Amino acid sequence: MSWIDQAKKGIRAITAEKKEIPDNLWSKCPACADVLYHRELARNLWVCGNCNHHLRLTTEQYRDLLCDPGTWRETHTGIISMDPLGFKDSKSYEERIRATLKKTGREDAIVVGGAEIDGLPVQLGIMDFEFMGGSMGSVVGEKIARMLLDALRERQAAIIVSRSGGARMQESLLSLMQMAKTSAVLSRLREQGIPFVSILTNPTTGGVTASYASLGDVNIAEPKALIGFAGPRVIEQTINSELPEGFQSSEFLLEHGMIDMIVPRKELRARLAAVLHWFVDDRDVSVPRAGLG
Repeated sequence: MSWIDQAKKGIRAITAEKKEIPDNLWSKCPACADVLYHRELARNLWVCGNCNHHLRLTTEQYRDLLCDPGTWRETHTGIISMDPLGFKDSKSYEERIRATLKKTGREDAIVVGGAEIDGLPVQLGIMDFEFMGGSMGSVVGEKIARMLLDALRERQAAIIVSRSGGARMQESLLSLMQMAKTSAVLSRLREQGIPFVSILTNPTTGGVTASYASLGDVNIAEPKALIGFAGPRVIEQTINSELPEGFQSSEFLLEHGMIDMIVPRKELRARLAAVLHWFVDDRDVSVPRAGLG
């Protein structure tokens, strides 16, 4: 065998041993287009190290970020949206619900449950943007109302992490009714001096912003989150005027008194614990101080 044949054989062997590189190792930052290594992103709580853009977390990641290990207990399961209007666009609402259930493995756009944060018992709801854009329908409103009633009965602080495109159009008036429903239960918590902390993440819009997401005794937002009712383009077309720079960002809302604080994700658990400890009487964690007024 000539040296050329031997060289070809060696090249073929090297090619055959080439390993496939997984396609889920890297992401591109949607804000600055920097290439991000997933392992490094995970260590940084999915915050871009170049521009500090906060990428979207899963429901489970928020749960693990906020709750004391081993304390989470999901409640009010087994509730699934019906199709009372027989809504249909390119496909029926019932088909969309079934497809999203299969895709996400979740009943609807929120999970609720009891947990502890820095040793304090709380009731916690975390919205899921992967379920039809985190839209609020009758199931989301019902689960939030039940979770808030648990907080009222157990005299525990309530927390909701909001990520939503707003009310779910496929349920029409039934979804809009959830704005009044959740707000009414929150008023009962306020009357009893039970604190509610609202955490607004990117994006929090529509009927969610116009109801419970803006009604916290303390409203906390992540940096550069989109928070508002209608989209900026819709508003500009309606008022026929250009909006200020940064309109509907966390920073704009903080400057104009719509939220109380902006907290980077790395500091979120510690800051939330500090807020809860401020509310709760040190003598008995189940008896909160009065609300902020």
